[in-house]
Amino acid sequence: MRVIWRWRWGWEWWLHACAPVLALLALLASAASVRADETCNSPYLSNLIKGQEDYLYVWTLGVAGLGDGWDKLVTLDVNPASRRYGQVIASVSVGRRGEAHHVGFTDDRRFLWAGGLEDSRIYVFDLQSDPARPRLLRTITDFSSRAGLVGPHTFYALPGRMLIGALSNSRDHGGRTGMALYRNDGTFLRTIAMPTAHGGDGYGYDIAINPARNAMLTSSFTGYQNYMRDLGEVIKDGAAIKRFGATMVLWNLKSMAPAQIFEVPGAPLEIRWSLQAGDDWAITASALTATLWLIKKDDQGLWQATSVGVIGDPAQTPLPVDISISADGKALWVNTFMDGNTRRFDLSRPEAPVQTYVKHTGSQVNMVSQSWDGSRVYISSSLLSKWDKKGADDEQFVKLFAWDGKQLTQTWKVDFYQLRLGRAHHMKLGAAALHGAPSKQAPSTRAASAALTKAQ
Repeated sequence: MRVIWRWRWGWEWWLHACAPVLALLALLASAASVRADETCNSPYLSNLIKGQEDYLYVWTLGVAGLGDGWDKLVTLDVNPASRRYGQVIASVSVGRRGEAHHVGFTDDRRFLWAGGLEDSRIYVFDLQSDPARPRLLRTITDFSSRAGLVGPHTFYALPGRMLIGALSNSRDHGGRTGMALYRNDGTFLRTIAMPTAHGGDGYGYDIAINPARNAMLTSSFTGYQNYMRDLGEVIKDGAAIKRFGATMVLWNLKSMAPAQIFEVPGAPLEIRWSLQAGDDWAITASALTATLWLIKKDDQGLWQATSVGVIGDPAQTPLPVDISISADGKALWVNTFMDGNTRRFDLSRPEAPVQTYVKHTGSQVNMVSQSWDGSRVYISSSLLSKWDKKGADDEQFVKLFAWDGKQLTQTWKVDFYQLRLGRAHHMKLGAAALHGAPSKQAPSTRAASAALTKAQ
């Protein structure tokens, strides 16, 4: 697929001049990828471990009349050696419903930021005090007025910073949006607008960084006017269907300026860089066209976005949502919401992915996360409150599957409706070993904790 636009302001010169620094970044990124596989997380996350995770944090949408009805962070015990394995061990409500969606760790993994797509509130949870029982430390209520954005979606850790990708804007609630940069202590720094010139559509969704390539990729979805409507209405509305993103942007990571715009129709969503040392490619899936796209340099050394395969039958709109790449970059899990399937693709040749496995894992499935050692797969059910299915098909769960290299076998299921918790959405992994006593925190962590507590 053709590149819509490529900025030519000399960042190739910067790459040459800073080659030693980038080589060090590449070494650090490689070391992190060997130690753990957390495919939805920033490469800057420190203290990654390889082995058995202890906790699964689930950001959950409240449902009126169900339990307290509020959005909440739910903690599951996921260590097989525990007597409470596969059970809920903690739940922290935020006192309102705001379309809970995604969460992200700060770079020290001691704080978890979570956002609401409807009310644009941001919640900061403290994990360091007791990782088994997170506590709500701070609520940021001025995201829209400060950043001019609506729908904080992707929370992506930078060194000492949090980069937040939004889905909409505060002016017209349309799809043109941007990213907001914060300090770890919650201080707002600036807004970075998605490009609208030279073929850019201004839409946003996911963020994915490759420090070794000085590259950041962003994808595109739709604005508040669409994601807060019933999915059936959106599909039948010709004008609404046109209000979905159709581009990806390659950014210069150092300057946070756009470098290239790619035409990727059909709302490209989650982006995953290969974690294998030496690889220089990323993959995404477009939701509306059920297509896999590869972002990789061509023989001339220029980045290109290329359609490389389909997911199921695109004519049936399976709606691929979340994806998870293996630690060696050789396989990709893909969840398709409409048909409730979890697929595995062989990425040995990323230019030609091959589906090697499929399993029906629920009436509706959304997020998929691999364990740190790659032998287990976590799946949650909810997409958006007004896009989830109705009636008996509106299952709300988190399931754990064992992966033996040939098939998925369900280990346990936590029914979020039965427990009156709500709609299970985004998941993050945690472990007690990642958190030391407060007195042993690094100076930067102590400062962030003090600032957040003071601002509470």
